[in-house]
Amino acid sequence: MHGLRFSWSWTPVQAAIFLALAGASLASLPALAHGQAASVAVPAAAKALPGDDFYDYVNGAWLRSAEIPADRSSWGSFAMLANSTNERIIGLVDGLAAAPQTDASARQVSDFYRSWMDESAIEAQGWAPIQPLLTKINGIRDRAGLARALGESLRADVDPLNATNFYTENLFGLWVAQDLNDSTRNVAYLLQGGLGLPDRAFYQGDSARMQGLRTGYQAHIAAMLQQAGYSDAPARAARVFALEQQIAASHASREDSADVAKGNNAWRAADFASKAPGLDWKAYFQAAGLGKQTDFIVWHPTAMTGSAALVASVPLATWKDFLAFHAINHFSTTLPKAAADQRFAFYGTALSGTPQQSLRSKRALAATNAALSDAVGKLYVERYFPPASKSRVQDMVTHIVAAFSRRIDKLDWMAPATKAQAQEKLKTLYVGVGYPERWASYAGLRVVRGDALGNVQRAEQFYYQQELAKLGQSPDRKAWAMPAQLVNAVNLPLQNALNFPAAILQSPFFDPAASDAANYGGIGATIGHEISHSFDDQGAQFDAQGKLRDWWTPADLAHFQSASQQLVAQFAAYQPFPDLAVNGQLTLSENLADLAGVAAAHDAFALSQQGKPAQAGADRDFFTGYGVSWRSKAREAAARQQILTDGHAPAQYRAATVRNLDAWYPAFDVQPGQQLYLAPEQRVRVW
Repeated sequence: MHGLRFSWSWTPVQAAIFLALAGASLASLPALAHGQAASVAVPAAAKALPGDDFYDYVNGAWLRSAEIPADRSSWGSFAMLANSTNERIIGLVDGLAAAPQTDASARQVSDFYRSWMDESAIEAQGWAPIQPLLTKINGIRDRAGLARALGESLRADVDPLNATNFYTENLFGLWVAQDLNDSTRNVAYLLQGGLGLPDRAFYQGDSARMQGLRTGYQAHIAAMLQQAGYSDAPARAARVFALEQQIAASHASREDSADVAKGNNAWRAADFASKAPGLDWKAYFQAAGLGKQTDFIVWHPTAMTGSAALVASVPLATWKDFLAFHAINHFSTTLPKAAADQRFAFYGTALSGTPQQSLRSKRALAATNAALSDAVGKLYVERYFPPASKSRVQDMVTHIVAAFSRRIDKLDWMAPATKAQAQEKLKTLYVGVGYPERWASYAGLRVVRGDALGNVQRAEQFYYQQELAKLGQSPDRKAWAMPAQLVNAVNLPLQNALNFPAAILQSPFFDPAASDAANYGGIGATIGHEISHSFDDQGAQFDAQGKLRDWWTPADLAHFQSASQQLVAQFAAYQPFPDLAVNGQLTLSENLADLAGVAAAHDAFALSQQGKPAQAGADRDFFTGYGVSWRSKAREAAARQQILTDGHAPAQYRAATVRNLDAWYPAFDVQPGQQLYLAPEQRVRVW
């Protein structure tokens, strides 16, 4: 729910991996051109009036001239910034091979990356590295064995709150985090999974495109099984796809998944047998390393019930083919080139519209980031993140928190008791800038030079065991959910914390040489966005300790919901395609955060200027910088997928959020009759 600008419903690292491997890019990410001055002048060739199309006014010249790279499903300045950051890191990692490494984690990074890059070795090994896993799957003889295999496949690869990540190919996904109802302990969350397509909507939509994708996906299953040597692959694929359709039928919708109250289902371990019969849950949990856990939160109870029933009713042979296909699909990027190419052909080209696969170095870095994120992040921070930048951003955070506090004090609709609770959240908010308080250790991870697939498997298992270990620990509110080298930001509601990785704290989001107006319109709006997530439609459900608790009066909640519905309606009126409109409810959290964030950043800029000479055209610089931050363009397939599955609205409509701020109107002489003009009483005001 709270990742700043990710267009896929996975964790940030997972999204980076998948998109790099599939050759796609981040369709809804913001778009500030790398190397561009943070004080942005509007192009003289702008064709639109700002009051008619503000996005085109600030970005039109770029939109009409920029080309999406062949290995991307979208492109923009955020993607360019991420790309240049990755090039820096690749340079660092390549340099590790030039000299003997005394630092163990640096040696792990080098060996993992170089193993992934060694295409000739991967090709020479063929399918042998994955054969032990496929042989084990083939050896399943009964339902108890199936339960154990499903349990062994469980990974900590979902996150319903910090990153709105509801996707896993495994039958279920695990998230370990603070208990929604008890802030003193961590608990195991179980989420729905088991699909190879991004969401249940892809199995149920009746449009020609959806039907075509389903046909293509079934052919992809067959191609993967055939490459692995399975006989009668088309028939096997048909049965696997039919099973996934049945699994999808029990899945919650994307909108329901985002509803925390619907996800807060406390089950005891003993409850699973009666609430979700059909799966040997004792064997499942034992195999998953969860045999001693007594308490769970089941985010998707219908999926637990539906999938467990399918374990009992669907033939064992079909389940074995399901497990085999998803193992092959998941690890295909470290299998022979034909398998990696087949994966890209479907997920990159058919699903996302990307014509060309990314360079292997980019895909190798994505995999290395996933396996050794803190080790890579430490290398990046030591080279590219100066202490002065951290200090400057921390000062901006102070101003923006103060501005948000003032906005709360001035609210005429909020009761004093509710204001006090909101202020307590601000006062106890932890803001991590640049990198975590403690770097993770990879001392127990075995990285073997020349064993690309084995390294990936061991890294996943290592991370999974680290997450399981948290179940015996107290919550750490200063723990980071993003690596330092990721160009993104996040609000962590259970921790009442924010993360601003070092990679986003560079030009043009943040430029020490730029004007204050530009910096507050760039990184300031980003900081405001994340702070405001603590008070959006979902963040407002959590108190200062991260406990799910109703701290609003009924009247306050009614006003908030009424104002929120105005924003739902505003965004639902945007229709990028004749047959597809923006889902105002699905995107509400991010839209609220954009609105409150840019407003607070504007206030904070004014606060920071007290005692300084006035800057001519400061408001124009501020809003122009904000509008340019959303510069991006996407291929139609990727844009459609985003609208169906993503909690972020398309970039052009997020830029138009400024129409709700009074200060935007005089800054650009916006007049009644222009398309974006809203009368003062029509402007959405929440915080």
